[in-house]
Amino acid sequence: MCMSIFSALVKADKPGAAGDAGPAPAGFSKLTCSEAEHAVSGNLCRCTGYRPIVDACKSFAADVDLEDLGLNSFWKKGADRAGVDKLPAYSAGAVCTFPEFLKAEIKSSVEHQTNDVHDGWYHPKSIQELHSLFDANWFDETSVKIVASNTGAGVYKEQDLYEKYIDIKGIPELSVVDRSSKGVEIGAAVSIAKAIEVFSDGTPVFKKIAGHLSKVATPFVRNTATIGGNLIMAQRLWFASDIATVLLAAGSTVTIQTASKMLCLTLEEFLEQPPCDAKTILLSIFVPDWGSDSVIFETSRAAPRPFGNAVSYVNSAFLARTSGDLLIEEICLAFGAYGVDHAIRAQKVEEFLKGKSVSAPVILEAVQLLKDVITPSEDTAHPEYRVSLAVSFLFSFLSSLGKDLVEPAKDIIPNGSGANGIMNGSVESLPVASDDLPIRSRQEMVFSEEYKPVGKPITKAGAELQASGEAVYVDDIPAPKDCLYGAFIYSTHPHAHIKGVNFKSSLAAQKVITVISAKDIPAGGKNVGTCFPGLGEEALFGDPVSEFAGQNVGIVIAETQKYAYMAAKQVVIEYSTENLEPPNLTIEDAIKNNSYFQTPPFLAPQPVGDFEQGMSEADHKILSGEVELASQYYFYMETQTALAIPDEDNCITIYSSSQIPEVTQNVVADLLGLPYHNVRVITRRVGGGFGGKAMKGCHVACACALAAFKLRRPVRMYLDRKTDMIMAGGRHPMKVKYSVGFKSDGTLTALHMDLGINAGISPDVSPMLPSAIIGSLKKYNWGALAFDVKVCKTNVSSKSAMRSPGDVQGSFIAEAIIEHVASTLAADTNSVRKKNLHGIESLTKFYGDAVGDAATYSLVDMFDKLALSPEYQSRAAAVKRFNDESRWKKRGISCVPITYEVRLRPAPGKVSIMNDGSIAVEVGGVEIGQGLYTKVKQMAAFGLAELVSDADDLLDKIRVIQADSLSLIQGGFTGGSTTSEVSCEAVRESCAALVERLKPIKDSIEAKSGSAAPWSALIAQATMASVNLSAHAYWMPDPGFLKYINYGAGVSEVEIDVLTGATTILRSDLLYDCGQSLNPAVDLGQVEGSFVQGVGFFTNEEYSTNADGLVINDGTWTYKIPTVDTIPKQLNVELINSARDQKRVLSSKASGEPPLLLAASVHCAMREAIRAARTEFAAESPLTFQMDVPATMADVKELCGLDVVERHLQSLSAKA
Repeated sequence: MCMSIFSALVKADKPGAAGDAGPAPAGFSKLTCSEAEHAVSGNLCRCTGYRPIVDACKSFAADVDLEDLGLNSFWKKGADRAGVDKLPAYSAGAVCTFPEFLKAEIKSSVEHQTNDVHDGWYHPKSIQELHSLFDANWFDETSVKIVASNTGAGVYKEQDLYEKYIDIKGIPELSVVDRSSKGVEIGAAVSIAKAIEVFSDGTPVFKKIAGHLSKVATPFVRNTATIGGNLIMAQRLWFASDIATVLLAAGSTVTIQTASKMLCLTLEEFLEQPPCDAKTILLSIFVPDWGSDSVIFETSRAAPRPFGNAVSYVNSAFLARTSGDLLIEEICLAFGAYGVDHAIRAQKVEEFLKGKSVSAPVILEAVQLLKDVITPSEDTAHPEYRVSLAVSFLFSFLSSLGKDLVEPAKDIIPNGSGANGIMNGSVESLPVASDDLPIRSRQEMVFSEEYKPVGKPITKAGAELQASGEAVYVDDIPAPKDCLYGAFIYSTHPHAHIKGVNFKSSLAAQKVITVISAKDIPAGGKNVGTCFPGLGEEALFGDPVSEFAGQNVGIVIAETQKYAYMAAKQVVIEYSTENLEPPNLTIEDAIKNNSYFQTPPFLAPQPVGDFEQGMSEADHKILSGEVELASQYYFYMETQTALAIPDEDNCITIYSSSQIPEVTQNVVADLLGLPYHNVRVITRRVGGGFGGKAMKGCHVACACALAAFKLRRPVRMYLDRKTDMIMAGGRHPMKVKYSVGFKSDGTLTALHMDLGINAGISPDVSPMLPSAIIGSLKKYNWGALAFDVKVCKTNVSSKSAMRSPGDVQGSFIAEAIIEHVASTLAADTNSVRKKNLHGIESLTKFYGDAVGDAATYSLVDMFDKLALSPEYQSRAAAVKRFNDESRWKKRGISCVPITYEVRLRPAPGKVSIMNDGSIAVEVGGVEIGQGLYTKVKQMAAFGLAELVSDADDLLDKIRVIQADSLSLIQGGFTGGSTTSEVSCEAVRESCAALVERLKPIKDSIEAKSGSAAPWSALIAQATMASVNLSAHAYWMPDPGFLKYINYGAGVSEVEIDVLTGATTILRSDLLYDCGQSLNPAVDLGQVEGSFVQGVGFFTNEEYSTNADGLVINDGTWTYKIPTVDTIPKQLNVELINSARDQKRVLSSKASGEPPLLLAASVHCAMREAIRAARTEFAAESPLTFQMDVPATMADVKELCGLDVVERHLQSLSAKA
C-alpha cells in the first residue's frame, strides 16, 4: 500500500500530469482525495478495515477536509482545533524516487543484451530475432515461456518450471501507439495504463473505453500488464476479459504474425479461431474512430468490487448509431465473462433491432432473444444470475435509446433522499453515484489520564517497522546454511486409501530431494499434526487412508521454495475406495449417518425456561423457519509458515507464525517422540491470525520439524495461497431450523432451535462452539430457550476458530428469527428488537454470573441512542421516500444490538530491568496485529509509575520481546479477545514485585539528595545492591469473576441495485462499550477491522468447494475480501466508556472480536432494501423470505427477482 500511494503521489506531481490545475498548496500534493482512494483500491488488508489507511493517503491531498478524517479524533478539541496545518508537510521534491544513475545503468545493460542466454532469459529486439528463436532447435513451448509482463501468472499459475524465457517487451513493433483520423493502433506490448492514457484523450467512444479499462485489475497491474497479453489469454485460455468485450463492440481489428505470414483479422474472427500456438504473436490492435455524431457507446460490468480488482460476473459493451428519428441504423451488442469461451456478439438480437425504434415491446422481444444467446456453460457459478445480468445491461442501454422510456440510471427523483450525513443528524443528497461517494468517517472516544500512560492513544508498537517493511516475520528470517524447503502434497479425494504417490516426468519433478511421509515419524513419536488439550487430535498425514480432500499425505523437499511448490504440482496420487464407506460431506450426511463429535458436559450450554409452556402462551407461532450460514476463510496476509532448525542432543528450534507456541511445542514433541524441553518454539510476530494461526498453524510447524529432524538440515515452509486456502478449514458452516412463539405485540415467548455444525474431520475446537452460539443468541429474552445442537463429523478439512467463532453465527441467527417475527406481524423490526432486549432480571436469568453489576449493562442505552434517536427516524423516513421514488435502486436501514461473553484465563508475565535501565517484558500472548504489545508496554510503564516522576518517560525504555516456549512457560493461546488484558494483569503483578524491591532504594536516594531519584541512578544503585531486577508472575483470575459480557450496537444503511444485485454500504454507525479502554487508538482499530471482516462474511466471501469437498475458491481471483471500494462510504465509531468494574483489568473490556457481530447490521439492512424491491415488483411473499450468509450479488438479485426487467417491460407493454 505504501508503494501504491507513493506511485500515485509521483504521478500526480509530475509536470504536465493529466488534470494539472497548477501548484498544490504548500505542504500538500496535487493528488485529490478521490485519486488517493483509488490508488489503494487494488490493495488488500485484513486487519484495519482500510479507514485509517485511506485517511493517511488522503492526508496528502490538496482537497483534504480534516473533518472527514478519523485521525482528527486524536487531536485535543476545544481551542486547539484540528487543522490541515497539523499534518506533516509533504514536499514532492523531497520524495526519494528511483535514482537516475540506476535507471541509466539498467537501461544500458538492457540495450547491450543480445540473444545469448542470460540466466535463461532471451531479449529479442525485432520480430525477426523472435522468429529466429522460434526456429532454434531448443525451442519447446512446454519448457520455454514467452512473456511481456507475465501478470497472467496471477490467474493461470505455472504448472511446471521453465528452462528458458523470451521477453518480447523490447520489440519496438509491439510498443507502437499510432493515432490517425481513422482511429488508434496500439502495440500488443503497450500497458493497459498507457492504453487508458491514450484513449482518455479522444472521442466519446475512446473515453468510454478508457473508463472501462480503468476498472480492469488494479493500478499496479495495469501499469505493467499489456493489452496484447490480455487478449491472447482471452483467445487461448478462455480468460473472462473485459478488454476483449469492450474492443469487440468498438469494431476493433488485430494484426497477428504466424510462423508463415502476417494476418489482419477482426477481433471477433481472432477470438473465434482455435487457440493460437506459442509461435503466433499478436502485434497490434486497431480501434476505429467512430466520431460522435449519432453514436451511442456504453459499457457495463458487474463484479464484487466496483473499482475493479475482481473478475466480472458479466461484462458488456454496446455501440449503436441512430438516425434523427431514433431508428437504430447500426448496432453491436457484445457480452463476455458469463461462462463462455470468449466474448461474443449477440447477432440475432442485433439483426432484430436494426431499423427499429425502441419501445417497451421491442425491448421485451430483444430480451427474450438474448436469453437464448446467453447460455453459460454447465460448470459456471450462478448461471441464472448471469443471464439476468445480461438482460439488465441490454435493458438499460436500449432504454436510453427510446423516446418514451426512462433510462434506469436516471429513474430516480432528484433529492429524493441521499446518503445521510454525519452522526449529528444532517442529511445530504447524492451528487454522485453511490459507489463513487468519497469515504468519510468520524470517531468519538474518551481519553483517560487516571492510569496513564494506560488509557492514552499511543502509537502502536512497531508501527514504523511494519509501514517501512522492516518488521521481521518468520519468512523474513535469513535462511540458515543448507536450508531446505517444503511443500505439502494433499489428497483430492474425500475418503480413499493412498495406494501410491508418484511424480510426472517434468522439470520440476527433477528438483525433488525427498518426500517426507508418515513412515519418517521416529520411533516413539506419533502421527499428530494438531491437538487441543482435552478435545482431540488430528493426524499430520492421511495414512494409510486420506479422510478428506485437502489432507496432507506427504511433504516434498527441495532446494528452494519455488522448486518445492512446483514439484508438489507434479504429484499423481493413486487412490482406492475399496471397503470404505462413502464420505459424509454435508451436515445432512452426518445427521443421516449419526456422525458426531460429543460436547463435554462442562462446555455444553444449558436451556432456559420451559419451551412447551412458552409456546402455549404464544399468540403466533413460526414452526419451520430456516437459515444457513456458509464458511469463511481467514485470509491473513502471511500464509502459514515455519522454519525448523535441528540442534544438538535431539533438540530442535522452530520459528513459527503461531497463536499457540506452547501447544505447538507440545504437538511437535509428541510427533517426534521427544520430551517437551527438547523443543523450542519462537514467535516474534504473526502476520494476521484471526484464529487461523492457532490449531491450523501446528501442521506446518510439525511438517518442518519432522523434515528437519529426519534430514538434520534446516527446513522452511511458506504455504502458497492456494494450498493454504485448501487446508485452512475456516469458519464453521451451519444449518438452522427453528420454531418460535410470540405475542401479537412482538414479545417472544419461546424458541427451539435445531442446529447442525459442520466440524470437519477432527474435533479441533468445535465442541466449544455450541456455548458460544447460544451465548450470543441469548442477547434477546426468548422467554424460554431450548435447542438441539449437533457437532457433525464430516470428511472435509477441520473447521477451526475464526474471529468471533460461534458468536457471530449465533448473533445473526437471533436477528434472522427476530426479522421473521417482525415480518409475520408486519411490524417494525426495531420495535420487536427493543421489546425483547433484556432487563437486568432476565439478563441474569439467561447469563448468570457473567452479568456482573447492573450498572455495567449498557446495551439498552446504546440501542436507544441509535435506533430511537430523532436522527435515525429522519434517516428511516428518508429511506422510505427514496424507495417510493426510485424503481431500480432501493435502500434499507437497520439497527442491531450485540452481546459477547468472554472468559478470563491465567496468564504469565515477566518484567526484567537491564543494568542501563531499559526494560524487557515477556508475556504468553503473541502480537498478531491486535496491539497486544502496545497495551503491555503501557501497563508496564503504569506498573512502575511509583518509581518515576512521569510514567510516560518509561515507554521508550520498554521492549516487549518475542514469545519463547522455553523462556516463559504456560503461555496458553492468543485468542478469545482477552489475551491483552490478562497479559497486562500478569505484567502489572510483575511490576508490583519490582516496585516492592526498588521502593526502599528510591526512598533512600531521595532522602539523601532531597530531590526525585533519576531512573538511571535508581537502577544503578539497585544493581550495586544485588537486587533481583527480574520478576515473574502467573496471574490467576478471581474464581468468582471468570467471564463478563461485552455490549454494542450498530446501524447500517445500504443501497442495492435491483438490476445487478450490487450493494453499496452508504453508512455504518457503531457504538461499542469498551469499558475504560487500555488504548483507545488500538481499540478503535480493532472495532473497525473486526467490523469490516464481518462485512466480508455477510456479503461477498464465498469459500466454495467442489462435490468432493475440495476448496475451489482458492485464491484472490475467486475469493473476494472487502476492499476500499466495498467498505462503508461513511464509517462512524463511538467507543463508550461504561461504568467502572474493578473486577475487570482497570475496568477495561475486550475489543478484538465482539465488534465483528455488528456487521450483521449490513445484512439486515440489505434485507430491508430487498423487501422494498420485492414490494415494488409484487413478488410472492414480499416481506418474508430466507436470506442466508453470505448474501452475495447473485443472492441479492435473485431475492429481488431475476425476471424483474421482463415483468416491468410486460407491464409497460400492457399499458401501451
